Amino acid sequence: MTRIKFIRFLLILSLFTSPLIIFCQELPTTKTFTPADTVRTVEILPGVRKLEYRKVDSVTEVQILAGNVRLKQGNSIFECDSCVITKRINLFEAFGNVHINDSDTANVYSDHLRYLTDRKIAYLDGNVKLTDGKGVLTTPTLEYDMNTKVGIYRNGGRVVNKQTVLTSEEGFYYADIKDVYFKKNVKLKDPSFIAETLVKDSTNRTIKTREGYYDKRTGKAEFGQHPIITDKDIQVTGERIISDDSVGITQIFGRGIIVDTANKTTVIADTIFYNKKNESFLAFAKPLMIVEQDQDSIFIAADTLFSARLTDLYGAKDSVAKKDTLKKVKIIDTKTKDSTNRYFEAFKHVRIFSDSLQAVCDSMFYSFKDSVFRLYQDPVVWSKENQVTGDTILLFTKNKKANKMQIFKNSFLASIVKPEIFNQVSSTRMDAYFIDGAIDSVRARGSAECVYYIQDEDSAFTGINQSNAELMDVYFKEKELQRVVFRTAVKGTIWPIKQKTPKEMHLQNFKWRDAERPKTKYELFE
Repeated sequence: MTRIKFIRFLLILSLFTSPLIIFCQELPTTKTFTPADTVRTVEILPGVRKLEYRKVDSVTEVQILAGNVRLKQGNSIFECDSCVITKRINLFEAFGNVHINDSDTANVYSDHLRYLTDRKIAYLDGNVKLTDGKGVLTTPTLEYDMNTKVGIYRNGGRVVNKQTVLTSEEGFYYADIKDVYFKKNVKLKDPSFIAETLVKDSTNRTIKTREGYYDKRTGKAEFGQHPIITDKDIQVTGERIISDDSVGITQIFGRGIIVDTANKTTVIADTIFYNKKNESFLAFAKPLMIVEQDQDSIFIAADTLFSARLTDLYGAKDSVAKKDTLKKVKIIDTKTKDSTNRYFEAFKHVRIFSDSLQAVCDSMFYSFKDSVFRLYQDPVVWSKENQVTGDTILLFTKNKKANKMQIFKNSFLASIVKPEIFNQVSSTRMDAYFIDGAIDSVRARGSAECVYYIQDEDSAFTGINQSNAELMDVYFKEKELQRVVFRTAVKGTIWPIKQKTPKEMHLQNFKWRDAERPKTKYELFE
């Protein structure tokens, strides 16, 4: 049932489809009331110009009143041009310029009235109008219960409040609280929302707002004071939202938020453009995306964030299928709704934070289909005390945790042992494997080279191993490099610890970039 106050109104209407349709809930059950005999009596007030009695039959007598007729029952006043009172059946009928003033809570006007004096129910027809002084309801027929102060129309009605016009087939007016509940084919014209408003269309999309407007002719709307739009799995909010349903574009301003409950993601930005037709969004001005995990959510910030459907990307750009493992992804039928049929991109100054892993790069691509983060252009990944760099890094997740990592070209692993002291591995290609969010092992291949500090049982340094091979495996224990296993012929030197300084043992391209590392998720909100 849809509810609307004349002053502060709550309505459900179609904002994005034409014609506007309002879907309603069940009307609350009204309480029956049996009035005392003292208030059943109808009193004829002075001033009536004509009054006569007529006998209809042996048991029925009627009173006929005409000219300036005024009647009173309790605190309600009835006015009309003429009326006929039949006391035996507790009925009077009023004709011409009928007016009911119901205890100063509502005024009802009509051409004709049938009123049951014992039950205090009025049946009005002919140009019926009801007003509380703020808004006006007009309808062909109205049933008004003077006990419960409830008016019901079932043959169409129209409510006007300033520039707001609402029509429906049925409606229920509550005089005590000045509310109207609208039902069946409810339509809104030129609304100007001045209080909390609930808007709902035929696709079950809803909008909660406290101010705004909607132009039905152009399909354009604007809402303020942090409106909330919910469309299936997507919820959108912001300080101000501008919508154009003719093109399907929604603009969100002022720290806008998009929540995707299907993919468990949240996007926050000062400016967001959302395209309903292709389910894409573009976010910029301090954008942030949160990928919800059970224990370790991922926070991603960049200059620009973009998300759309994989099927649209694959169909529009076949060349994208050639991107590393993305070409192996089986694209679903566009007619089938699939929460994994999405991708997400971040551009410029990309920063990623989770409790177990952090990263920076210039651009990023994430597919919800294969759960892989693809980091491009000078990417860096940190896991505990370990830093990984390369030309391109693919981070595979499984069960919402880091599972493995592939590093292509100029692969480099640096693990801090103590300040200025680093274990290092470099190679053409690396594959890293995770357990419980931490690097467990790394396979380095192609001109692989390592430098690692040898320690005794008391953690005292005894030497430095510098070796190279085409293939080597590096194993970690408790977040630190434990041992290196060479899988092919090896060449190397074990340097006495006092013979080399830490800087002399830096491999080519070594650079410790901890200053770029996001330290907390809150940094990404700045």
